[in-house]
This record gives sequence, structure tokens and C-alpha cells, in this order.
Amino acid sequence: MSYITEPLIEQRTEKMPAKNRMSYIVIKRTLDVILATAALIFLFPVLVCIIGTLAATDGFPIVYRQRRIGLNGKEFTCFKFRSMAKDADARLVTLLAHCPESLREWTETQKLKTDPRIHRVGRILRISSLDELPQLINVLRGEMSIVGPRPIVMDEIGRYGDSYRYYIAMKPGITGLWQVSGRSDTGYDTRVKLDTDYFKSRSIWVDLKIMVRTASVVLFAKGSC
Repeated sequence: MSYITEPLIEQRTEKMPAKNRMSYIVIKRTLDVILATAALIFLFPVLVCIIGTLAATDGFPIVYRQRRIGLNGKEFTCFKFRSMAKDADARLVTLLAHCPESLREWTETQKLKTDPRIHRVGRILRISSLDELPQLINVLRGEMSIVGPRPIVMDEIGRYGDSYRYYIAMKPGITGLWQVSGRSDTGYDTRVKLDTDYFKSRSIWVDLKIMVRTASVVLFAKGSC
């Protein structure tokens, strides 16, 4: 797997001048609101279709809510279309107890390439990344950004080590450097490095390039779960 960090990252400075930082925050938030609003309006028929399909095939709830870590270490409720079966937790416990290889994979990445918890429609949603569309609401609420590191759960904090300070210094995003650099095909150490690199190189120009790359990643389902 080759990563695309080099073309996207040009600067390696940890601290952004105060004036530039304020401009970046204002422009980034403005873009977030405009793009999230436009996406919700444009994709409204798709959202209705997904909601109807999920309700008909796997019932309610349609949206999965999970507590995640955001800016300044503050927890928030992250939204996704529910792609897992209702007994997902029980399925995971059973799998990890009987499959050493799955246990190793889960321990290293907190993900499973072949995940028995995901239902049929959910697999399609994940491959297409449509399961993450409800996070546009998180963006409008100011809890997430269009571009940023993936929001993590409390149990993942220890994996970041000293780099956790970079993670909580920015809003998590729907897409980001990790998502366009291999996603589920990357190890956790690489994910942490990519999040750290993004913080040190963050700019509107970098964000725009990541958005463009995201279209290609989603279109060809690269590294999707």
C-alpha cells in the first residue's frame, strides 16, 4: 500500500501563527456549514431511500449513536446509519472468543475486514461510505468538520500516546488524511501518524485536496470496510 501523504503535505510546522490560525478556523467553519447544508439538500432523496430500506430490511433504530472524542477532548454523540445487526455486540464477543486471527486483527486495528456484525444493507452502505451521511448533522452542530481525523472512542486514546494532544487540538472529520490513504488497509500506527501529519500541515488548501481525493476513494471504494 502506498500512501498519498507526500503530495498533500508540504509544511511540517506544529504551530500555526495566531492570525493564520484564526483565518483558517473561520474559513473552515464557513465551508463546513455551506458544504454540509448543500450535501443534505442535494442528497435528501438518497437519505430517504436509505432510511426506507433500513426500516424495511432490519427495522429500527435507523441511526446508530456512539459517544466519540472531539475537540479539546470533549465527548459528543456521533451519528451513523446503523450498518450492524441488533445483536452486534454478542456476535463480536462470540467471534473473538473462538477465532484467534480475528482477535489479533481486532486488537491491532479495532476493525475486522470480514465483520459478521454487519448486515447486508449495512455492507453496501459501508462500501459506499453512505453510512456516514448522518455525520453531516454533527458538522452543522459544530462537533465535527468535513475534513479532520476520524472521531475515536475512549478506548482508543491510549493508542495515540503523546500524539493524542494533536488529535484533540482539532475537530474530527467525516473525511481526512487517513480516509484517503488506505483507510481500513492501514494499521493503527499509520493512522495515528496520518492524524498527526494532518495537524502539522493543516490548511484550507490541504483540506480542499483531501476533499478531491475523497471523491475518488468513495467512487472506487478504496480501503472501505
